[in-house]
Amino acid sequence: MKKNIIVLSGDGIGPEVVNQALRVIDAVNESFGHTFVLKKELIGAASIDAFGIPLTNEVIEKCKKSDAILLGAIGHPKYDNDFTTLIRPEQGLLKLRKALSLYANIRPIHIYDISKNASPLKEEIINGVDLLIFRELTGGLYFGEKYLSEDGNTASDICIYTRKEIYRISKLAFDCAMTRRKKLLLVDKANVLESSRLWRKVVQEMSESYPDVSVEYMYVDNAAMQLMINPRKFDVVLTENLFGDILSDLASVITGSIGLLPSSSIGLNTAIFEPIHGSYPQGSGKDIANPFATILSVAMMYEYFNLHQESAVIRKSVAWAMKNNLVTRDLNENEYFFCGQVGEYISNFIELKGDLKLNKINISNLNILL
Repeated sequence: MKKNIIVLSGDGIGPEVVNQALRVIDAVNESFGHTFVLKKELIGAASIDAFGIPLTNEVIEKCKKSDAILLGAIGHPKYDNDFTTLIRPEQGLLKLRKALSLYANIRPIHIYDISKNASPLKEEIINGVDLLIFRELTGGLYFGEKYLSEDGNTASDICIYTRKEIYRISKLAFDCAMTRRKKLLLVDKANVLESSRLWRKVVQEMSESYPDVSVEYMYVDNAAMQLMINPRKFDVVLTENLFGDILSDLASVITGSIGLLPSSSIGLNTAIFEPIHGSYPQGSGKDIANPFATILSVAMMYEYFNLHQESAVIRKSVAWAMKNNLVTRDLNENEYFFCGQVGEYISNFIELKGDLKLNKINISNLNILL
């Protein structure tokens, strides 16, 4: 199979984790005989530095013509506290989502054995957690009309959703629920928000076409609490843009590291695959970032291409690395490896079809400046 992939490494640790994901792609394609044409482009602060804007129209057009986009991370500290600037790195990602109609963000939360030690939650709470969060991605407060008064003392953001926007992501969530435990939870704030009441009405109407799916409704504040005290009750979680952003980041606590969580953003014609973590500029250039989330995002990309065997091989390699403690410092502070070493182990495991004899190097005493 031949595919055209746009690679947007982005800022901070983005290029480092993406480089390891590209090693995995090379290893998988060599093993299975695929050809991916990989074209690197700029987004975020890197694009601002080069072109004065966070995303050029030329890059958008290339993304539209691609089969998929692999994204690293976006953000730079020089923009974090200066909200007077009109140009910000995050605008590039929002612009790309809108241009590609990437309306559905899908974030799996899966527990690995290593999570039992890394997670701050008790083992009996996280055992068996396996859920999917469907976050609407192109509507809501992030894209609504924004207002700031001339005196700077009054501001507003308008949250707008249409029936069509709600229906299309809800259908993805319902269809997915049919392939899993047949449970769907809508998270909203229907007691106070009119937009949430529309979400609930649309989902209630759709549920009649999915009689085998058990549908529940939960306010977002309760959902946040339940994620921490009883995450096993969740299967497919459906919610709007802002709530989904917050809840999916909160769910990273369950796994013990935000560096374990991949995601895909599905649109009408193409899709983006990216880790959910930020650019972590403090770790840039130190080779300490966790590449697992980006590598697992690549596994989701192969699934998107209906290459399920290839995806399974990637997941198997990540699970093997974790089982053998070939992890970065965020998962094991006493015995850990660098980002590039982890990527090398995983790609070698794939190339050798699992027949990799370990020669571990204990680097726990190396002085790493964090």
